[in-house]
Amino acid sequence: MKDLTDRLGTLFSLGDITEKRDDLAFVSVAPDLLRAVITHLRDVEGFTHLVLLTAVDWIEGGQFQLTYLVHNRTRARDIGLRVFIDREEATMAGIHDLWPTAATYQRELKEMFGIDFPGSPRIDEEFILEGWTDIPPYRRDFDTKKYAEETYFHRPGRETFDPATHMKDKLYPGEAS
Repeated sequence: MKDLTDRLGTLFSLGDITEKRDDLAFVSVAPDLLRAVITHLRDVEGFTHLVLLTAVDWIEGGQFQLTYLVHNRTRARDIGLRVFIDREEATMAGIHDLWPTAATYQRELKEMFGIDFPGSPRIDEEFILEGWTDIPPYRRDFDTKKYAEETYFHRPGRETFDPATHMKDKLYPGEAS
């Protein structure tokens, strides 16, 4: 991976480079360079499969981290591109024209985190959360407990038993355990 990360570092202005294993590295890329780096990886370096696109909400730093993981089948290695975007703006250029499967990931991130990918197919259509009106549920400022208390009726907890005692009582009713 060192050869690849060195080449990328020479061609592009990259941030942190973390080599996890011989076949896996993560590279920080500025949002405006992502398209150039990911196109280079696909067209020159042989990374032909978008494995995933995911996000992390770094609420304390006011950022979202997008991670694009791409795979080179021929050389059996992966590289993750980390892109940090402003949490309040929460907009990133889409890559669905480079990898059509990215459109599905982008729709999910729009619905679950509120990150917009303008121009992505069907980006504004409901995807998973039909009729959802609250803030996106994967954002860390979404209060899951409050939402559950306001949305669902209270149910008492279930009764639990010690398995050994419970089975003894079932198998030998009436005997003191």
